[in-house]
Amino acid sequence: MTEVTKGDTAPAFTLPAAGGGEVSLSDFAGSPVVLYFYPRDDTSGCTTEAKDFTTAAAEFEAAGAVVLGVSKDSVASHDRFAAKHDLNVRLLSDEESDVCERYGVWGEKKMYGKTFMGIERATFLVGPDGKVAEIWRKVKVPGHVDAVLDAVKSL
Repeated sequence: MTEVTKGDTAPAFTLPAAGGGEVSLSDFAGSPVVLYFYPRDDTSGCTTEAKDFTTAAAEFEAAGAVVLGVSKDSVASHDRFAAKHDLNVRLLSDEESDVCERYGVWGEKKMYGKTFMGIERATFLVGPDGKVAEIWRKVKVPGHVDAVLDAVKSL
């Protein structure tokens, strides 16, 4: 697993997307990309985060940015999650955790005394130049989307 740091060129990827098709980071060359990694569809924190990004979607679009959510859940799971909560954020499936590993968000986690492998909630802001402009690790959901939007606006 690698550790992506601020100023690095963002690791390229192509992943299957909810609703069909594939999405590549290169599809958005010249535009800011908010790439947020979350542990699992339809859990409380992940649902709140996705709803917060959906609520702010028009502001991100006005700033010229695209928002992409990534988890290991299947495309079918993403489709159900998006439909259930009226999400308009593009959700990408990294079932093999290849992209999660390249961004350094796949690793050992502990909860309720158990150790397991999982996704660290993290967000990467990729600037129009393809370089990582900002990183938020171990994200706490309340207020996070506002912080990301402020960073996008300051690019």
